[in-house]
Amino acid sequence: MVSRENPRPGGRSARVQASVHQAVRDMLAVMDRAEVTIPLIAQRANVTPSTIYRRWGDLQDLLADVAASRLQPETEPAETGSVYEDLQAWVEQYADEMSSGAGREMIRDILSVPDTANAEKCSGYTQQQLRVLIARAQERGEPFPTLTELMDYVISPIMYRILFEQPPNAECVRGLTSRVIPEGAVKS
Repeated sequence: MVSRENPRPGGRSARVQASVHQAVRDMLAVMDRAEVTIPLIAQRANVTPSTIYRRWGDLQDLLADVAASRLQPETEPAETGSVYEDLQAWVEQYADEMSSGAGREMIRDILSVPDTANAEKCSGYTQQQLRVLIARAQERGEPFPTLTELMDYVISPIMYRILFEQPPNAECVRGLTSRVIPEGAVKS
C-alpha cells in the first residue's frame, strides 16, 4: 500500500483521509463495488483524484485501507462477570462479524493487496481485544489461555473456515473456545 503514516495528528491529512474513507463507505452502501471509481470517490470527498492516487496508489489499496479502519473495534469486549463468558461472547461476535457478507468483503479487500500492513493492523486489533480478556483473567487470578493459544486455536481456525470453507456455526465456535479454557475453570 502506498499510504504513508501521518506525521502529525489531525490537520489537512487527517481531514482528507476521513473524507475519503467516508465517501467510500457511503458509496459502497448504495452502489455495486464495480461501479466505485477513484474519480467518483474524489468528487464525493471533495478532493482531487490525484490526492487519492498520491496517498493510496490505486483503488484496491484504498479499499483495503478503508476495510482495515472499519475492522478496528470501537469498544472493549463486553464484561459479563465471567472472563470465560466474556471470551465466548466476544469470539461468537467476532466469528459472526467476520463471516457476514460485509465482513468477508472487508477481508477480501485487505488480503487483495500485496502489502501486509492492513492485515497486520487487523491482527493487531484482534490481539488487542484478546489482551483485554487476558488482563481481566490476570486481575482475578484465574487461569486463562495465552494470546498465542487464542490466536492459534480459536481465531486462526475461524478465519480459515471463513476464507476457505463454510463459515463456522455457533457450535463450532463454542467448541474452539472450550478447547482452550482450562479444565474445571468454568463452573457448571
